[in-house]
Amino acid sequence: MRKTIIDSILAGICISLGGVAFLKVGGIVGAVLFSFGLITVVCYKMKLYTGVSGFVETKRDWIELPVIIAGNIVGCALVALAINSAIHDLASTAQGIVDSRLEKGFWNVTLLAIFCGFIMTTVVNFARQKMWLPLLFGIPLFIMCGFVHSIADAFYYSLALGFTHWSLQAVLVYLASIIGNFIGCNLYRFMQLAA
Repeated sequence: MRKTIIDSILAGICISLGGVAFLKVGGIVGAVLFSFGLITVVCYKMKLYTGVSGFVETKRDWIELPVIIAGNIVGCALVALAINSAIHDLASTAQGIVDSRLEKGFWNVTLLAIFCGFIMTTVVNFARQKMWLPLLFGIPLFIMCGFVHSIADAFYYSLALGFTHWSLQAVLVYLASIIGNFIGCNLYRFMQLAA
């Protein structure tokens, strides 16, 4: 479990570094640079919630899932803390993303997170087979479409809201991203069960 915790925190840090690039550069270039985070996670076999959710099978996998989410969030919060101290102008950019999520509300964020989860499981599955190009395209795809990635959002929320400005609405909308990502990551399996 210790390795899972460490790998989860590191994965949150990697995704946050991608988030920093996206906030600094923006647009398609920023979205492509964000891919660095997920490529690093997959290469080093770190534990990212959206990278493992579509592959949960054993009891141990289910037990690890909340630990992975918590570790990812801790990694994101650590980077947000450092960035808030060193690069002051990024918090306002992150606030725009958070405001957009809150305006969309629980159900719309859930829906947008489902699409992101679907893309994430697809690209991770390709990467596990040593096919990296879908990973490079999949990340900009979900970002440019406005789909919601719960761990990237953990970084944006932490950067914009810090540790003390979370409202009940922000917590609920963030939970929607976690739920939606899980559904999307498992959409293949749900469809197979229904067939």
